[in-house]
Amino acid sequence: MSEYRIENDSMGEVKVPANAYYGAQTQRAFENFPISNITFSREFISALGRVKSVAAKVNASLGLLDSGISDAIQKAANEVADGSFDSDFVVDIFQTGSGTSTNMNANEIIARRANELYEGSGGPIHPNDHVNFGQSSNDVIPTTIRVAAVLSTRGELIPALKKLHTTLLRKGEELSEVVKTGRTHLMDAMPVTIEQEFSGYARQIELGIERLESALVRMQELPQGGTAVGTGINTDPSFGEKFAAELSDQTDLEFTEASNHFEAQATVDAPVELSGQLKTIAVGLMKIGNDFRWMNSGPNSGLGEIELKAQQPGSSIMPGKVNPVIEESLTMVSAQVIGNDSVITVAGQAGNFELNVMLPVVAHNLLESIRIIGNAVSNFAERSVKSFTVKEEQIKKMVGKNPILVTALNPLIGYDNAAKIAKKAYAENRAVLDVAKEMTDLSEEELRKALNPLNMTKGGFMD
Repeated sequence: MSEYRIENDSMGEVKVPANAYYGAQTQRAFENFPISNITFSREFISALGRVKSVAAKVNASLGLLDSGISDAIQKAANEVADGSFDSDFVVDIFQTGSGTSTNMNANEIIARRANELYEGSGGPIHPNDHVNFGQSSNDVIPTTIRVAAVLSTRGELIPALKKLHTTLLRKGEELSEVVKTGRTHLMDAMPVTIEQEFSGYARQIELGIERLESALVRMQELPQGGTAVGTGINTDPSFGEKFAAELSDQTDLEFTEASNHFEAQATVDAPVELSGQLKTIAVGLMKIGNDFRWMNSGPNSGLGEIELKAQQPGSSIMPGKVNPVIEESLTMVSAQVIGNDSVITVAGQAGNFELNVMLPVVAHNLLESIRIIGNAVSNFAERSVKSFTVKEEQIKKMVGKNPILVTALNPLIGYDNAAKIAKKAYAENRAVLDVAKEMTDLSEEELRKALNPLNMTKGGFMD
């Protein structure tokens, strides 16, 4: 058996691997772009298969595609969506900026498989004439980006963020009576409870979810139906609306036809917006992860307020060393997402007249950001937030010697007198209460009431 078969396209003959489901145009693209060996993700291929299936169904309902051909295309496209042909999506993401190569990769795979499934007499099923009927790469690829991102964000990322939000709140509630030293500028400040600190983290995550929900409203406007330049040439005028309606029925999400196809195809503003919200979440996760690293630092020469669960040996040379590996993973993911956003931002500027020509790299980076944030926050919630323990004696000791506790005495003895107590307590490494007893006329009962760290976390005057 030959290792290759001969396929033809409008440019002539091409040798294609004998067992490949793709054809000549995919093979040309595979040879043209030996760049990174990075191909489209499972999320993108799944969405692309879904787009092709819905398009075939809508075209048949409009009487534009034979029902038997449509059925075969739908079955083949659904197999693509389910992952049966992932290994046949061979084109590098650094390819033609419209993603035409990958659109044709899908068309050729689906056509070949549909011909195997087709039982009618109207074949053969053609990748352009049938699978791509009423479509263009210029509306298929930006539509696929949006569908893939919406499904991944709603199906994976938002649930993961909700899990982290709930875990942070529950852990905070467990530690609501634990008072620790607050810090500003990495220097001792007024006390806070762990619950208060964690409520801030939880609110960051909550706002991140709200930001995503807002951006998804724009992402659910689909370019499909604009075809080559936004005019809808070679498709039924109602195709875009019917496509969005059918996709909505299949996904239980509210997709709509783009209100302006020229905007939807000439720009990737909606993906840029979503990426910006992912970057904002990543910035917040970087802060949370680093706070955990600081609180865990030590065990003897750092803050040592919490002890993260040991996950693995931390050093190849220092026995017994354990590192905050989950937090380090989280912060690296955050850095990657910030970098991905920079690429998407630059790519978003590449809309020349009627088409953006950096669609594949937008798709790759956006979907990677969604996937790795979702995985990282779920892992962080499960392996870190749920399981860390608090070093209450160490926290209590540090709080008692925090010279900034004298702030609560300001209304009673004045700022300048309080500053003297703070300096003396710090210089002599003594508890503020003991020094205040020596330097004020206040009774011990008054001082204990005023300097109660838990009361300080509740705001107001310490009267």
